[in-house]
Amino acid sequence: MDETAIAFEAPNVRAAATASGAPLDRISVRDYERAVEIGAFQSERGVEQRIRFNVVLEVSRHNAAADDDVDQVISYDTITEAIELQLTTERINLLETLAERVAERCLEDARAVRVFVRIEKLDRIPGTLGVEIVRMRHKAKPIREVEPVVEDIAPHPLVVCLSNAVLHGDNLPAWLDAISGFEHPAIICVESAQEAAPKAAAPLVQRRIDLLSKEQNAWVMAGKDPRCVVVDSRTELDWAMKHGQLSVWAPSRIVMDAVPHPKDISPVGLSLWLAREFDAFQVLLVGFAAPDDRMGLSLRALDARAKAEI
Repeated sequence: MDETAIAFEAPNVRAAATASGAPLDRISVRDYERAVEIGAFQSERGVEQRIRFNVVLEVSRHNAAADDDVDQVISYDTITEAIELQLTTERINLLETLAERVAERCLEDARAVRVFVRIEKLDRIPGTLGVEIVRMRHKAKPIREVEPVVEDIAPHPLVVCLSNAVLHGDNLPAWLDAISGFEHPAIICVESAQEAAPKAAAPLVQRRIDLLSKEQNAWVMAGKDPRCVVVDSRTELDWAMKHGQLSVWAPSRIVMDAVPHPKDISPVGLSLWLAREFDAFQVLLVGFAAPDDRMGLSLRALDARAKAEI
């Protein structure tokens, strides 16, 4: 088989050319276009661009055609729903990542065997650029198999929002002692730096400036106490919570990649949003008033001059 000759063929041609043994049945979705925000470059932030999906899903054999029974086949919606669900779950930088996630979702059905995913960007160059992957279901299981009950071992953090009065006050060491000694892992959120930057004309630019100002304050806190580690990704936050690290959140990366973006990026608004994202045990506001909408979260608001106790 000449792999080079079929490298740029349609996914169904590649599926047939690379199949081993008796060919499997296939369903496909071709030329499925969506306009989304995607890309790792700064010029791709805050704008939508067209991407095109071609997906071929190989499935185990069935008697659907003989019986004319729709319940025996995998619906084409399996593919389109996998695409739509992934696009609305998180902002993705790389086409490779998006293809991988779509493939994983398509293979969740026990009848799925192998999937071909091709994704192309239509607006970056005069032609198209894209990626194509092939993934196989390695551990097929009966459709009616009962999933085992998995114990919830994810940490439920304490999200602490510290005001500038605390950050720059004499009581900061006492607050950090109390936070680090609490039974739940903690994620600390801070407000913007005291030195206000000039206002930007573009809302997206102003949003980034506001987020970076909070990151500046996060590094200020890390400079005040070696226990504080600035963290900017979900993976790092997950690791930090499991290993007892005292994390100070730098919000730009997670916030800008979120779908949808959180609308309220005030210190309290971001703290509540982060608490929802990580299923927090509680939110502690130090130096801020409690908001009217607590978003269903357990919340306490303390004066910045209060004794540092949790």
